[in-house]
Amino acid sequence: MARIVHCVKLGKDLPGLDEPPWPDELGDRIWEKVSEEAWRLWLEHQKMLLNEYRLNPASQEAYGLLHQACEDFFFGEGAQLPPDYVPPQSKG
Repeated sequence: MARIVHCVKLGKDLPGLDEPPWPDELGDRIWEKVSEEAWRLWLEHQKMLLNEYRLNPASQEAYGLLHQACEDFFFGEGAQLPPDYVPPQSKG
């Protein structure tokens, strides 16, 4: 049976993550208050940030930027897009 959380991002009770995503205070807060569904939204947003800012995911700079962006995404002002971001055109 899935653990249910009241998701701070989506505002409803949904299945939560199986474990904290990081071994720190932010990881614990995400585990307690973010649903799997909202976490998937973050992963897509994170991917866009990595690509737009051309970040090396293993670098300390990327970790700091993504950590702060994740906190903002769930607990702050929300997801901020890079200033020059252009959404991909849909195929079809």
